[in-house]
Amino acid sequence: MFPSTTYRDRRQALASHVKRGLVLFLGNEYSPMNYAGNPYRFRQDSNFLYFFGLDQAGLAGVLDVESGESTLFGDDVSVDHIVWMGPQPSMRSLADRVGAAQLRGRAALADVLAEAQAAGRPIHFPPPYRHLTQLRLAEYLQCDVTTVLDTASTELIQAIVRLRAYKSEEEIVEMEKALATTAEMHRIAMRMATPGLTEAQLVGAVHGVARSAGGDLAYQAILTVNGQTLHNHHHHNTLRSGQLILGDYGAESTGGYAGDITRTFPVDRQFTAQQKEIYQIVLDAEMAVIEALRPGVPYRDLHLLAGRVIVAGLSALGLMKGDVDAAVAAGAQALFFPHGLGHMIGLDVHDMEDLGEDWVGYDGEIQRSEQFGLRSLRLGRRLETGFVLTVEPGIYFIPELIDQWRAKGHCAEFVHYEALEAYRNFGGIRIEDDCLITDRGYRVLGPAIPKTIAEVEAVRNAVDH
Repeated sequence: MFPSTTYRDRRQALASHVKRGLVLFLGNEYSPMNYAGNPYRFRQDSNFLYFFGLDQAGLAGVLDVESGESTLFGDDVSVDHIVWMGPQPSMRSLADRVGAAQLRGRAALADVLAEAQAAGRPIHFPPPYRHLTQLRLAEYLQCDVTTVLDTASTELIQAIVRLRAYKSEEEIVEMEKALATTAEMHRIAMRMATPGLTEAQLVGAVHGVARSAGGDLAYQAILTVNGQTLHNHHHHNTLRSGQLILGDYGAESTGGYAGDITRTFPVDRQFTAQQKEIYQIVLDAEMAVIEALRPGVPYRDLHLLAGRVIVAGLSALGLMKGDVDAAVAAGAQALFFPHGLGHMIGLDVHDMEDLGEDWVGYDGEIQRSEQFGLRSLRLGRRLETGFVLTVEPGIYFIPELIDQWRAKGHCAEFVHYEALEAYRNFGGIRIEDDCLITDRGYRVLGPAIPKTIAEVEAVRNAVDH
């Protein structure tokens, strides 16, 4: 946790961006995996964590915008709970830890909200993403459960984005911790992978590193020889010579901040000639974008820059053709690069996605495209000092997508479809780092993780195959 002043200052800043009424943050509850006594790992709601800092179930927080007063709602545990859980901090001590002047039992929350409604005071809350939260909001606010999402406060959403988008020094320290663990996770996978192992064995190893650091995975690990499937969470394949392994995973720090790094490496000691050619294009795209990071640059422009590097590289290999700028304008690169270049990252791996991607990644100046590939870009707005974002270009050979485009003749003036037959079983390559936008440019966060062809092959050659 941060000092109590951090949470108090955050709530005061939030109050200055909301005109009147109460702001309600419902903390998360345990979510049963297959029965109530066997829950999934608890993860606190990120907005509650940001403004109230407490990582435990059964809590709620209310900020009175006019008075600036904060109230924590929660109950001390009974002796019966202590038998199973051990001694727990008192609610009073927890309230003091986050600078909340008022403390009330959880049952009092309904009365406080009812009094506010009776007085005609607005109650602001962020959009719920769990059904239990949605049900509780409907109960507290005496409204139809189907209308809860529609009545989430746009004013509050915009205020939260204005605060959480800019990472403080103490947040950067926390993210560096997550990335130090993430780096070790990637080094373990690179050192461990050999033909005959399963993807699941690698996943178990990297998950163990995350848990050993006191945190956990920030999101489900993508660790697969089928890198052409962008969010592949299946881990049942056995590693074979000639394949590539794409590993996209990161640790969550004990403070809840995420790391998100991708590396791609061969099952063998070295990349094949074909793999090297594609890998270098992806690396060139990533480095071109990183070197162009600075305040004021629209991230959408950098997505298109990555597209131009990819088109030029694939054209040099005879896989694409025609004018590079015209190909990117037509979206031809999306056949190989169908996702966005990156996204904000912080307490969430896709930071604040629960509030709505367009509120976070776009604004009145730059709006989301409808073009395939570009429409998947989560962050398009101009970069600002304090943003932390991912840079993650990739090249993928997706047989089903290639066949569909070829059958339709889509972008035939830019794609050599016949030449792609030699790449049908290639898989995919993605390279990703997390970057802080600084006053003068950027800083790549976290320890260096092998990324160039020579660096990756050096690690692979050190493995006792």
